[in-house]
Amino acid sequence: MNESLDGIKAIFLDLDGTIYLGGELIEGALEFLNRCEQKGVQRFFLSNNSSKSVNQYVSKLNDLGIPAQSKDVLLSTHNLISWLTKKGITETYLVGTEGMHSMLEDVGIITHSKKPQYVVLGYDTEINYEKLTTASIHLHNGVPLVASHPDVVCPSPNGGLPDVGAYLSLFEATCGIKASHICGKPNAEMILHKIEELGLQPSECAMVGDRLYTDIEMAERAGVVAVLVLSGEATLDDLETAPQKPNVVVK
Repeated sequence: MNESLDGIKAIFLDLDGTIYLGGELIEGALEFLNRCEQKGVQRFFLSNNSSKSVNQYVSKLNDLGIPAQSKDVLLSTHNLISWLTKKGITETYLVGTEGMHSMLEDVGIITHSKKPQYVVLGYDTEINYEKLTTASIHLHNGVPLVASHPDVVCPSPNGGLPDVGAYLSLFEATCGIKASHICGKPNAEMILHKIEELGLQPSECAMVGDRLYTDIEMAERAGVVAVLVLSGEATLDDLETAPQKPNVVVK
């Protein structure tokens, strides 16, 4: 892929740190999306941030001047729901936001069970000590832990904020428990199912993101063009030592 997007028919774009930081668009994001539209490149918004529902993301994108519909947004929560459903899990204790709660409950997954089959950990921007305590007790009692994604920090204009990866470290320190499974990027199925649905080859698609260990790692696993932007978490210093090697780096 080059600046003209030659050969690319669909592009997957991370949100936090790639399209926007907090409530502000990143410089050049709208222009790039407009160029995709002019070239007829389909674009999808992909996020590990499980703190919001699809409807909340659609609303935010439209408020920022980016036309979007529910079908354009792929979240780690979708990947989590698919994983839970395949395992027949319907009883959980969720450490997550109301937006995440609504997405799970809408598909029949109970999120405040007193006898959960799993403790489910999302990016909970509404976290409190009661949630941490209840989840810890379940974990001490042998209930396994599943997380929506591995991101350690969430980019913000004021620096990185604690994300699921940080919460995972907290539960490991408190309970001696590691997650039995972590959903979201860099799992390749986050985008491969959509690529198949579109009738495309991975080589005809690109992934744009700001994290080497999730966005670029997933791109490499899926076989799509990997585009790293330096507007969020990753830096040039990270790039020198990381095992991931993006095809394109946008400074």
